[in-house]
Amino acid sequence: MDWKQIYQDRTVDARDAVGMIQSKDEIFLGHAASEPRYLIRKLLERKDELEGVRLVQGLNIGDAPYAAPEYEGHFIVETFFAANGTRECLQAGRGALLPMHFYAQPRAIREGRVGCDVALISCTPPDEAGYVNMGLSCDQTRVIVEKAKLTIAQVNERLPYVCGDTMIHVSEIDRFVHYDEEPYQIPLMNRDDPVAEQIGYNISTLIRDGDTIQMGQGTIPNAILKFLTDKKDLGIHTEVFSDNVLPLIKSGVINGAAKTLHNRKIVATFIQGTRDLYDFVDHNNMIRLFPVDYTNSVSTISKNDNMVAICSALQVDLMGQVNADYMGSTVFSGVGGQLDYIRGAEEAKNGRPIIALPSTAKKGTVSRIVMQFEAGT
Repeated sequence: MDWKQIYQDRTVDARDAVGMIQSKDEIFLGHAASEPRYLIRKLLERKDELEGVRLVQGLNIGDAPYAAPEYEGHFIVETFFAANGTRECLQAGRGALLPMHFYAQPRAIREGRVGCDVALISCTPPDEAGYVNMGLSCDQTRVIVEKAKLTIAQVNERLPYVCGDTMIHVSEIDRFVHYDEEPYQIPLMNRDDPVAEQIGYNISTLIRDGDTIQMGQGTIPNAILKFLTDKKDLGIHTEVFSDNVLPLIKSGVINGAAKTLHNRKIVATFIQGTRDLYDFVDHNNMIRLFPVDYTNSVSTISKNDNMVAICSALQVDLMGQVNADYMGSTVFSGVGGQLDYIRGAEEAKNGRPIIALPSTAKKGTVSRIVMQFEAGT
């Protein structure tokens, strides 16, 4: 059958699409900025019809409306990584943290250790060959489409087209719902922080011309980048690609010319940031997204000679252990991909894994370097 006919036959109203979801279903949500917000809003309207629906997600970077107390019993949040929208829900016992390395999640889904009856994803409109683009998140998207009994896609023209292993044929998706809206955005952090500036400078002295770097978002990564303007031929292989590196790309400092894997390409598994970033990555052949079991695999990361992984932490103890997940028994984040990159950089030729953190918190009144971690950490 012609792909256009398939697409037309499977394009429905949002209410009809989410009406196919049943109580006790395990629904895997699109990741981070690619969360299909319109489909979720329509699903939440069915609250009184549904019980025990599990919403599985990698990361929510918005307000996570489904985590509100009013949905208790109807929707159960299960997340691999806690954030502002889900942290209170987890601590109150209305949801669960799934402690698992980011790279291991696709395999867990394939093997059925993480359920996926339904996949709710975002995508672009199809191209002339009948393929939609995943947009801002590659990570687990392909595997949840393969595994789910029912895949519903929100077709959103505001999503950028991102190059890489990011295409899905319309025949692989069961229902399409058209609704355009801005993807979640994260504003660029520009606040001055003298401590972060000093840490950033110290780390910049460890970065050499031709290095491939991985870093996230926040005051310390932003501070590091200020001191890299005189470097040459830097590359990027990272988990999340964000706005903070754009000035160095546009100035030519980051060009990937010395990369030993994916030469002259910026590699990530998902993208989150501002609209300027989303416009920059749209149809940009320099940017490549791949599934997380590839980007975050230690064997992949270590193929980048001169790999520098820069990761943050909440605390370090006197045995050299690093805590980046919990504050006592309080969930702060999750396992994520930090250890993947630390190990990958350690195994890479001339690699350098770095843990960066201020020595104190709460305006200097609490040490982050501790004798031992609090019970429950």
